Order: sequence, then C-alpha cells, then structure tokens
Amino acid sequence: MRKLTYGMNVSLDGYIAAPGDDLGWNGGGGSDPSLSDELFQWWSDRVAATGLALYGRRLWERMSSFSPIADQQPGATPAHIEYARRWRDMPKVVFSSTTSTVDWNARLVTGDAVTEITRLKTEDAGPMDIGGATLAGAAMRAGLIDEYLLITMPVLVGGGTPFFTALDSWVNLRLVETRAFPAGVLLTRYETRR
Repeated sequence: MRKLTYGMNVSLDGYIAAPGDDLGWNGGGGSDPSLSDELFQWWSDRVAATGLALYGRRLWERMSSFSPIADQQPGATPAHIEYARRWRDMPKVVFSSTTSTVDWNARLVTGDAVTEITRLKTEDAGPMDIGGATLAGAAMRAGLIDEYLLITMPVLVGGGTPFFTALDSWVNLRLVETRAFPAGVLLTRYETRR
C-alpha cells in the first residue's frame, strides 16, 4: 500500500495562499529569497523521493509554469538545476475537469479524484505526495492521507486558501518530526493515527 503525504508551505495562521492566490510570502514561484537554500534543497530531495505527485488544477498551473524551467532562469543555481530535472522526471497525475492536456511527465484524470487516489494507493509503488487545498481536502475527508508535512513560514497573511479544509470528523495525528530551517521556518511532520 502506497503512503500518501500532504505537504506544503503554510503561513503561521494556516494558509497556503494569501488573498488573491498570492504566494509571494512563501517562496511560491521561486521568487522569494527568504526560501533558504537549505529549505529549497529539502523540497528538491522530497521531489526526488516521491514516486508519484498528485496535483489539483490550480496548483498544477502554478507548478508547471515554473518548476520545469527553474533551471533556465537567470542566476539559476546548481540546486535549481537539480530541482527542475527532478520535477520534470517525477511522474505526476493532474486532477481536473476543465484542463484538456498536461505535459511534463503527467497524465490527466477527469473522473472522481477519490476513486482514483484510492486505486493508486493500492499499487505496489513508491510514496505519493498530494498538493492543492481542494484535492487534498477531498482526500482528507475520505481518510486517504497518511502523513501531513507543514513547512510553516513566520508570516501572518490574514486569510486566503487554508491548508486544512472543513472535515466531517476529527483526524488524530502523531508528531514524528520537527526541524528548524533558517529565517524561522519550521517543518512539522505528522502521521495519521489509524
């Protein structure tokens, strides 16, 4: 059974995007210098260890506009070059009923996301990461997420897209890791108690 992890950068007040889908506070799009080299490398290593990445449409649009070409940006560091290669090579599934094509080693699923994620979890393959609040919210409500990774940025954005969506019942978690990064960024990793 594959493990499914939901992890994203999150503001201290619990948002993955500020109002207007603004990601400038969290290193989104690779433009924020506060995203330390150490944290960037951690995310790059995470991509390398992911057997399959699951994206909702909005996050896919953001990621596919920057990640595959990060190595072509002015001043790209060796870490950016490595990350872009890893991201391009990583198998991906995009869940959308409005997108007609995907690229960058991805396939499109237009049907029921929970049904497909449930099927993918039964495969004998590497771990899966899920990204995007709407898609992850559906997986949370279906009890499919095994691990939560929060990279908490020291900023309050006051609203926007929450990391956690409304749930039908409690989800009990167990803290399994914490790690501090430069500039007050904190990783917390929790496993779902079953």
